[in-house]
Amino acid sequence: MRVHVLLFNARTENEGIHTITIGGRNYVLMFEDEDDATRYAMLLEAQDFGSPTVEALEDDEIKEFCAEASYDWKLVPKNFRPSTPEERLLLAPPETNLENPDWDSTAPPERVERSSAPPRTEDSELDRIRQQLEKLL
Repeated sequence: MRVHVLLFNARTENEGIHTITIGGRNYVLMFEDEDDATRYAMLLEAQDFGSPTVEALEDDEIKEFCAEASYDWKLVPKNFRPSTPEERLLLAPPETNLENPDWDSTAPPERVERSSAPPRTEDSELDRIRQQLEKLL
């Protein structure tokens, strides 16, 4: 099955795939719908996470990569509706980003907080996403 993933520095020597961390595990998001992947990429860009490229690949290829890299994967189905805070990360990017996304096998990843605001309720989270989308217009 073809899925869509987000790549940074696509087709360069420094290419990387977008992951999120949930419960201490790194997950590669595989979007079933290209439009969902594009929307997520725009949210990442609006939060200064960089400018990812949406790439269509076979899910087996991503699963194999994840197994080799000790990553997990999550399929984001078309028309997905989250029911937990962790699942909400599949629709709205987290508030943290790696400070230096260039891969370096000798240095542990460092995270940078993008916001020091207290945890948001569901309504304020929707307001935040709405504001980000309005900025894109």
